[in-house]
Amino acid sequence: MKFEAQAASMSHEEVAELLAAHHSLKSTHLSLKQSYDELSQQVAWFKRQLFGSKSERRICDSEGRQLTLGELPPAEGTDPPTIEVPAHRRRRSTHENSEDHKLRFDASVPVEEIVLGDRDQDEAHRAEYEQVGEKVTCRLAQRPGSYVVLRYIRKVYKRKSDGAFSCFPAPPAVLEKSCADVSFLAGMLIDKFTYHLPLYRQHQRLSACGIHLARSTLTHLVHRTAALLEPVYAAQLRSILASRVLAMDETPIKAGRKKRPPPGQMKTAYFWPIYGDRDEVVFPFAPTRGSEVVREALKGYGGVLLSDGYEVYDRYAKTVNEVVHAQCWSHTRRRFVDAEPVEPKQAGEALAGISILYKQEAEWKEESLSPENLLVCRAEHARPVVDRFFEHLRSTLETDVFLPTNLFTKAARYALAREKSLRVFLEYPNVPLDTNHLERAIRPIALGRKNWMFCWTEAGAKYVGIVQSLLATCRLHGVDPYTYLVDVLQRIDSHPAKDIDSLTPRLWKERFAGNPMRSDIDRRRAGMTTGRNSDY
Repeated sequence: MKFEAQAASMSHEEVAELLAAHHSLKSTHLSLKQSYDELSQQVAWFKRQLFGSKSERRICDSEGRQLTLGELPPAEGTDPPTIEVPAHRRRRSTHENSEDHKLRFDASVPVEEIVLGDRDQDEAHRAEYEQVGEKVTCRLAQRPGSYVVLRYIRKVYKRKSDGAFSCFPAPPAVLEKSCADVSFLAGMLIDKFTYHLPLYRQHQRLSACGIHLARSTLTHLVHRTAALLEPVYAAQLRSILASRVLAMDETPIKAGRKKRPPPGQMKTAYFWPIYGDRDEVVFPFAPTRGSEVVREALKGYGGVLLSDGYEVYDRYAKTVNEVVHAQCWSHTRRRFVDAEPVEPKQAGEALAGISILYKQEAEWKEESLSPENLLVCRAEHARPVVDRFFEHLRSTLETDVFLPTNLFTKAARYALAREKSLRVFLEYPNVPLDTNHLERAIRPIALGRKNWMFCWTEAGAKYVGIVQSLLATCRLHGVDPYTYLVDVLQRIDSHPAKDIDSLTPRLWKERFAGNPMRSDIDRRRAGMTTGRNSDY
């Protein structure tokens, strides 16, 4: 009653002031609550990154309902079917007499035998004992990383009749006026770009082995070798741009020092990996992340461009009629994974729909469907799932009240804004659901960054992209990178320029992998004739 009497005695101006103050406080409260919710979501996200599982795998049933491990359906009561295995002969194991059954190795591994307790050498025991067998114990040993100096001795002769001198020519070098054999160049690139061993560590290893070279010498050798491989890289890029479907992404790298203070800071540049439909990948380098990079890298391309949600790809596709832009479902899915702890029901239903798409694609891949049949299956089974997915997002945003900063709101708006691009895979059978194959190819770049950390110059970063492009494609085609580099580095100078495409890993495997060129040290180890020790 006291408050009612007080309110009745207030003037209109005082009531208006109180209402204004109330609305102001209410607005402030909503703003603070919104900030609190957003910060709470960020803290929860960081905790998941630090302590939670990074895997996005989940189980989905045939109806698309998301299942947890506690909800797995009980096993059927029927006994599993039995399978009769036909009788067969077991081949005698090569480790039959070995006491170390866990050690497995192939014929390429060098083996040194050490005979213990050979009583045949002792005259006293020879008459008393006869050997009836032997037992083998294998131990895996390691030699310290070693280097070999190849000392070519070229004898000089003088003809007795006229006094003319003759000498066998010096062996050709991959790099003119260089002391590095092709095996050293290939090994250095493999160590740096496959095993992520920075040059300063390689320099330390050389010094420990008694080889005294300046660290700058190693840097120059890498640059010169990469420059020699640049025509092969360019040929591989041309091959990729002939694909019907390209996947493209960008990943940062520190390259080049900033001119502005503070001193010592590195500039952020980018690799723009491009993956073709014949399992080839290149890593073009660019100092920026602008749309002009995409335009320059894909000049003359016509086909489907698959990417994440970065807007430069969409802007590029809208300006080029020959390019159809498709978007990655995996990137879309990650946003709903982040939103699931906040809005488990709505985000869980969206994730269930995406899981069905991936399950369908996995089944069709196992069946090795033709492009025509895959297109029919996607139209009959995948399209209804996609329709329900987007309808769920629209209806949820219309009926439920979510703040603009809510993670589900952001995820839903992200997907709806890219609906047309996310539906492209329904029309093109060669378009995969995501760019995961490209992200797997990028992994060596990310691992390398954690070891060699940065490139001193932008030119050095360009050479990193050239070498990584060839090594990554070697891995995709099951080509041994050392054998490939040793062969190509010796072959490239004399190889016809018009046939440079045949030196890319994909075509090299078909033409030269059966009989590759070897280095002198490899030939000596294999007992092969070098051709340089023969009479002239």
